[in-house]
Amino acid sequence: MPATPRPAGPGTIPRPAPFAYLAAFAVLSAVLLNLPFPIAGPLPPWRAIFGWLALTPLLFALLAPRSVAATKYLLRSMFAAYFCGILWYFLNCYWIYNTMTQYAAGVSPAGGVGILFLFSAVLGLYFALFGFIIAFLRRKSGGILAPLAIAPFLWTALDLLAAHFTSVPWDQLGYSQVDNLLLTRLAPITGTYGITFIIVAVNALFAAVLLSKSIHTRLRIGTGTVLLVALLQLGSFKTAAPSPTSAYAVLMQPNLNVGSSNLWIGPEWDEHVAWMVQQGFLTCSPAYQGMPRSGSLLPSADCRQNVSPPGVVVWPEAQSPLLSDSPQTIALLHTLATSTHAPVIAGMLGQDASGTYNSAVFTAPDGQILGRYDKIHLVPFGEYIPYRKFFFFAHQLTQQLVDLQRGKTRNVFRSDGRTFGIFICYESIFADEIRHFALNGAQVFVNVSDDGWYGNTSAPWQHLNMARMRAIENHRWILLDTNNGITTVIDPKGRVTWSAPRNITTSLVARYGYEHNLTFYTRHGDVFAYLCGIISVCALLVFARKRRSV
Repeated sequence: MPATPRPAGPGTIPRPAPFAYLAAFAVLSAVLLNLPFPIAGPLPPWRAIFGWLALTPLLFALLAPRSVAATKYLLRSMFAAYFCGILWYFLNCYWIYNTMTQYAAGVSPAGGVGILFLFSAVLGLYFALFGFIIAFLRRKSGGILAPLAIAPFLWTALDLLAAHFTSVPWDQLGYSQVDNLLLTRLAPITGTYGITFIIVAVNALFAAVLLSKSIHTRLRIGTGTVLLVALLQLGSFKTAAPSPTSAYAVLMQPNLNVGSSNLWIGPEWDEHVAWMVQQGFLTCSPAYQGMPRSGSLLPSADCRQNVSPPGVVVWPEAQSPLLSDSPQTIALLHTLATSTHAPVIAGMLGQDASGTYNSAVFTAPDGQILGRYDKIHLVPFGEYIPYRKFFFFAHQLTQQLVDLQRGKTRNVFRSDGRTFGIFICYESIFADEIRHFALNGAQVFVNVSDDGWYGNTSAPWQHLNMARMRAIENHRWILLDTNNGITTVIDPKGRVTWSAPRNITTSLVARYGYEHNLTFYTRHGDVFAYLCGIISVCALLVFARKRRSV
């Protein structure tokens, strides 16, 4: 690692830190930032501790230079942070390469790397903005106190900007603590942003320890911060009483081939229909308690409470021939609902005079179709092409790309006095959107998804953790039904209760409950994050008017 620049001698102008020095710390931060997130499987609780240290090297590198007068200081700080952001997204979202090279039409390995780099370069701009503003505050204030104090507000505000501007709030820092039963108590009030704020604030304290010139100050702040982290991290190992249940669900996992048409011609249709009806009658299934674990034996669940009919039967988002206006599909839904005497939620393509949608159809126990939810937040380049004239080549990126229409309303569905809110696939990462289902009366969330596009990478596990945070924020059970895993049930504390094994054809029978209360976050949304944004802007305006202090 490069040595710290030497202090300038008398009569000389101090030089800003060389970029190589800043880049080394940026690399360290990017690597540390990746460790508290799933990499190839579920995240061990102990690894969440790296989140408390991950930004410290970057903050230290941005604030350590003795000379901050030169314009180069601002530019080097910005590019160092940008480099950190690009590398972090490259590490965290490596699964994009896997998806592009396996399922996109004509994308070579080199093209897969290029697409991943472009994705990382765009989202890394938020890191660049963070680095520039921190350096700007250091330069204007003449010290480290102001930039360190503003850092948690600024980082949280930029997370909010990423969620609404580029619409990719993937793996925000707060998700690293989804298993922390102490810290996640903030989520029903502040959402994920409050947890992110605490993590960045602790990183700023560690940076203050490294930047302090006084040994006594280092010892006091360092000891206090270490004790604080130890106390907060204990929440990752805390257990709580199980949440009460009142019904059981049958979540089908058909394990259909991703990227193929799956037409179900002739006898194949009859076989699939027979399998679906058979699964709807299940009252028990082998399942993992908690996260699915490869290579371990499936325990036998206690199913004594599961008396027919089920609370709901779910078919996931999948590459199947189910179409909402098809007489065959309508007949299938009628048969499945009336034979199981349960409401049925089925992912499929919705079709009407206005176009084609990625939809979930809700059928009442009497076989009557009550309506459908049409996915509102579509996947760019997977479900639609943004800025079509500019991205004229984008049809080559995804096999069998269907240019879908956006849904317009977050409608909920009521059956037998119970209300269901349905969202589809990666909509689960948008906290401020999901809360509206609870506002509209949903007592339980159903998330239908097809994570088969991700393969055996980190993405299904990252996706799961973000869905878990939605359960915590809104105090709702989530029934997560996927094509090939991770199919699971999540309780209102965000804990995975039972899971089906991945990559096999099966169904998960698991218990869940209904909730009625509305959390502060459900009612008011991202108030805390917007407050952080206001404070950040006000701080910038105040320091921008000050004369430079060097």
